[in-house]
Amino acid sequence: MKRAAAIVGIGHTEFSKDLGRPERTAALEAICAALDEAGIAPAEVDGLVRFDMENTSEVEIAQSLGLEALRFFGEIGYGGGAGCATVGHAAMAIAAGRASVVVCWRARNRSSGGRPWARTGMRVGGEFQFSAPYGLVRPVDQVAMVARRHMHEYGTKSEHFGAVAVACRKHAARNPHALMRDPMTLEDHQASRLVSEPLRKLDCCLETDGALACVVVSAERARDVKTRPAWVLAASQGLGREQSVMTNYYAPRFLETPSTTAARDLFAQAGIGPGDVDVGQFYDAFTPLVTLSLEEYGFCKPGEGGPFAEGGRLEWPDGELPVNTSGGGLSEAYVHGFNLILEGVRQVRGSSTSQVEGAEISLVTSGAGVPTSALLLARA
Repeated sequence: MKRAAAIVGIGHTEFSKDLGRPERTAALEAICAALDEAGIAPAEVDGLVRFDMENTSEVEIAQSLGLEALRFFGEIGYGGGAGCATVGHAAMAIAAGRASVVVCWRARNRSSGGRPWARTGMRVGGEFQFSAPYGLVRPVDQVAMVARRHMHEYGTKSEHFGAVAVACRKHAARNPHALMRDPMTLEDHQASRLVSEPLRKLDCCLETDGALACVVVSAERARDVKTRPAWVLAASQGLGREQSVMTNYYAPRFLETPSTTAARDLFAQAGIGPGDVDVGQFYDAFTPLVTLSLEEYGFCKPGEGGPFAEGGRLEWPDGELPVNTSGGGLSEAYVHGFNLILEGVRQVRGSSTSQVEGAEISLVTSGAGVPTSALLLARA
């Protein structure tokens, strides 16, 4: 699959607290923008991949765009873990000859649509029956447990999480599409209110309405597009031993997330290592997830993710590993991490508002803590 497919078009709506229009309308806007950027007509699209949490169906998209023959379509589960896998499945379909032009998208009115956990019923099945009845319902509470354990085992500090938030905000300030562009200091982070100890408000992602899409094509088709392709160097998914969704507390290694499996397979496929990555787009629903990902994707040893974020190491332009250079979920927008994919494409194209000079390879990750996925995108 290596370099068998490339992302050649990206598009998104504005990001807001209230988009003022249905998710289907927003999805179509983003998809049309991505196709237009690539110079590809809707009639050429023969594949679609969506999140299983997506409220807009393949049938609606195919009807609205007037697609002539949809030969491949798929859905990826687990919310924040799905983003990179949509592109991975598109690339696999192309490599297997099942499609030649595949659109991946995510549309979500998250801010105006209410909080999903507020609809938790009085009867809960599956693995959540062991945590939800005790009040462990919100994602922020679930991740706070992991953050506290990391602090206990390794001496990680709240300021380490704050360094992640500060880096994302610094990058968002340069991005005209970002929701949060006001400057933020570490002192601002420390002064923000506690939401679920030890996590503060500025450790948490935004609540956003918006839609994003990308167009994945075959290597042959990529030669004829208007844009510089972002080649899919590798794609992976991951779920390890005795891991669960968000509440992984009984596993033999409490702090090991599915990212460990995804990272191992990703770099093996590509034939490179973490040291070859120029820029990272780490899923950042909460700052500790970036800390864990720095460790699990091999940029530092277990327990060193907190100190790794200090001293501006994650900040453009001089940091050792600039991360989330559009602002990420913490400061640009939170649409289940799909904006990280678009920023990964911009970096290898050379068009980011916080462009890493000479960036050849961009790592994009999806949600740690759930069955997850990851991408390595490369410049042509």
